[in-house]
Amino acid sequence: MIQIDLRRLFLKDEIHSVIRQMINLINSPVCIMDSKGKKIIGEMDEGLSCEYPIALENRAIGMVYGGEKASVLAFLLSCLANLELEKKALGREALKKYREITLLYDIAEKLTASLDPKEAAQLVVDVAKMLIKADNISVMLKNEESGVFELLASSGRELHPGEGLKIGIGIAGGVFHSGRAEIVNDISSDDRYVSGAVRVSSLMCAPLKIKDRVIGVIYVSSEERAHYTAEDLKLLSALAFQAAADIENARLYDSLKETFLTTVHILAETIEKRDPYTGGHIKRVMNYSMAVGKELGLPELEMEHLELAAVLHDIGKISIRDSVLLKKGKLTVDEFAEIKMHPIYAEEILDHIKHLKGIIPGVKHHHERYDGSGYPEGLKGNDIDIIARIISVADAFDAMTTDRPYRERMELAEAFDELRANSGTQFDPRVVKAFFTACSENRIPVERQGK
Repeated sequence: MIQIDLRRLFLKDEIHSVIRQMINLINSPVCIMDSKGKKIIGEMDEGLSCEYPIALENRAIGMVYGGEKASVLAFLLSCLANLELEKKALGREALKKYREITLLYDIAEKLTASLDPKEAAQLVVDVAKMLIKADNISVMLKNEESGVFELLASSGRELHPGEGLKIGIGIAGGVFHSGRAEIVNDISSDDRYVSGAVRVSSLMCAPLKIKDRVIGVIYVSSEERAHYTAEDLKLLSALAFQAAADIENARLYDSLKETFLTTVHILAETIEKRDPYTGGHIKRVMNYSMAVGKELGLPELEMEHLELAAVLHDIGKISIRDSVLLKKGKLTVDEFAEIKMHPIYAEEILDHIKHLKGIIPGVKHHHERYDGSGYPEGLKGNDIDIIARIISVADAFDAMTTDRPYRERMELAEAFDELRANSGTQFDPRVVKAFFTACSENRIPVERQGK
């Protein structure tokens, strides 16, 4: 359970300032204490006749003592604490998703080094145990000679010991023939189920596919009712894809890297949906950036980093409040200061992910300006990572040519003029030149963008 420390909450300057202003408005003595009865603000005396809890969900994390007006202060603190809880929960969920990506990327590297199908299958089973709640996990392949499933790797007790399970029967057989993954949370309601050596209440099964050819299945089950979700099935399907690619030993690394990138795209686009006015922004910025990178002749590794950085360049906005991020009017000075923190938040998220640390400079510094007047560090010229300089141009062009809550999009000619006018100040002239070259060669679509 996520904990909110009331005392630490008061260490935030903006919150401390708001509370002090509220106390001044109340204009009567108050005392604020944490859940352990330790004073945070004010002095306790007999004149403070009323007490009001600072509520976080259904529990008190502190108390406000004072007169009747002190109830307003307790309510405000409760709201602030719950907002902080929501922010932490959102950040934790994002980190959980990216840790899953890291685990998938790690298994991709290990599978690349493995030439033994059984070893690779067991590795997939071990990773599935970490990601999905299950009592039994099996990877079964079709034996082309006998026409039955044979167990390649497992965790728990084998579901179908002996000679194997005939391909044409059971839920696994159905998944094999259809090529579609399935969830069965109530096994008693599915007459396809064939009982095996262990009791099963819920299960998931995903096909091991090479292109359009199914070579086997990965099968997870729980002896108790598990309530598997579509997200669980998505993870299992990703693992099934990886296992199949290694068993086939055909372009393993490229296939797994593509899976990783696709997952990053899906997660980034899911986060993007938080703001309806930026639909498609990530994809367009990535396309513009990749075209410019190609024009500049970036090596393969930098192009890979450019793609990831472009997709994740705004990941830090997950920590920005909706009231600020989605505001239709002009931002206040404090609100803009909060927006300017998103590159720092992005660095904090990406720093937890080993395989994404290399893209941090490109993500963190895409709001730096070529003349040194940008943020967050005021870097100048070639001190700014080339990937960040590319994303800066792509991001600005897309922002200018799409509708936003606070303004309508520019005409293309006006947006092009802005890029030229700010070349050498906001933007790297070499990147701007490459952008226009890519446009002239139709590698960057320049039709007007919608919402």
